[in-house]
Amino acid sequence: MPAPSPIDQIAERVERLLVRYDETQRTNALLQAQVDELTRERDMLKSRLNAARTRIDAMLERLPAAPAPAPSPDSLDAPNATP
Repeated sequence: MPAPSPIDQIAERVERLLVRYDETQRTNALLQAQVDELTRERDMLKSRLNAARTRIDAMLERLPAAPAPAPSPDSLDAPNATP
């Protein structure tokens, strides 16, 4: 079989490049779909986080004020320094 002519070699290489280009386009489309899906998921999670923060803030506001701390046992045994 004779060696392919330079034109045939170029044509074969162009065909391989076109196949590779199509594969790259398909891969890019799949990756873009994943990015879009992950972006939607991230946005939903951020929204849920903000809603949870709002609920926690509302619960914290309903809590009664903290009582004064109880005296420690050491302070009960200490003599009163006031005359």
